[in-house]
Amino acid sequence: MNRPILVAALLSVLTATAAQAGDAKLGKALVEANCTRCHGSEVYTRPDHKVKSFDGLVKQVRRCDQMIGLTWFDDDIENAATYLNQEYYKFKQ
Repeated sequence: MNRPILVAALLSVLTATAAQAGDAKLGKALVEANCTRCHGSEVYTRPDHKVKSFDGLVKQVRRCDQMIGLTWFDDDIENAATYLNQEYYKFKQ
């Protein structure tokens, strides 16, 4: 494989992986401005929480977004899930 093509492919994969991680700082602002209107942090810290993986957390954030009509972009959902995961859930991403 041509070296420049290999480097470009590797950078593309790394960029995609970094983008999937989400921005916890932006996510925190979204959660604090929107999610705590309905509930406090107890929903994230209760021992019997329903979310069991990071993918499940993303799906739950998406469901909440749809239920209250926020119309967040996918990046917003990923950012909020990343923040919640770092702060409360600690799932591997």
